[in-house]
Amino acid sequence: MRYAWDMREQYLGNTSFIKRKLTSLVLDKLKKWDKKTANRPDHFIANSKYIEDRIKRCYNRDATVIYPPVDTDRFEISAEDKNYYLILSAFVPYKRIDLAIQAFNQNGKKLIVAGSGPDYNALRAIAKSNIEFILNPDSQKVEQLYMDCKALIFPGEEDFGIVPLEAQACGKPVIAFGKGGALETVNSLDQYPAEKATGLFFYDQTPQSLANAVQQFEKSFKKFSPQICHENPQRFSIPRYKKQMQDFIKSEKQDSNLRPLRPERSA
Repeated sequence: MRYAWDMREQYLGNTSFIKRKLTSLVLDKLKKWDKKTANRPDHFIANSKYIEDRIKRCYNRDATVIYPPVDTDRFEISAEDKNYYLILSAFVPYKRIDLAIQAFNQNGKKLIVAGSGPDYNALRAIAKSNIEFILNPDSQKVEQLYMDCKALIFPGEEDFGIVPLEAQACGKPVIAFGKGGALETVNSLDQYPAEKATGLFFYDQTPQSLANAVQQFEKSFKKFSPQICHENPQRFSIPRYKKQMQDFIKSEKQDSNLRPLRPERSA
């Protein structure tokens, strides 16, 4: 549904004219239906402040932010550094893996791109020899990739984004596009003192902007503490999520008992 409202160009990517036209017609209809039915729910829960703002903008409704749970206990802190950068992602256009490949084609540093998806062949075709692809890594391989990398690269715009928090749980900094959910999960060195920073942002979604951020990271690498990176995701833990969700439901249930029944809303 979000592609009916936002990020349509990124979602459609380099699809054919006919597919783009047909998909846009469907998304336009979905958008009208979605807006028409936006007053039906009693409450909205947003998975980030970024989405809270989108709900307000699109539906003119307030929302309560409850961040998704991150299984922080699954990951161990690691000071290992095998001198590669990591992308863990679905291979689809809006993830902007192409942007990262172009940046690392330029700087020549080692990049591992792990995941799967329809864009694999197109991405592989533009990547130079310093870029390695790992298809369909299992959970054990994912954990090892996190623990051995120098930093995670997160070039897309996400509603929230679990991957940067998993990387941080392993003690790894994140270089992320400075928009969307990453603004709420990564403590960028340009916004936080070095002793609290867990990554860096780049603010133009271009290969050069990312390449510049990687260069800045290389100069600042020793400022990032694996322990601080590991501690940051704890505020998104599973017990925290369960408590916030239970408290919200309990509170709204109590409030609903005090309110008169509403008349049924028309479709």
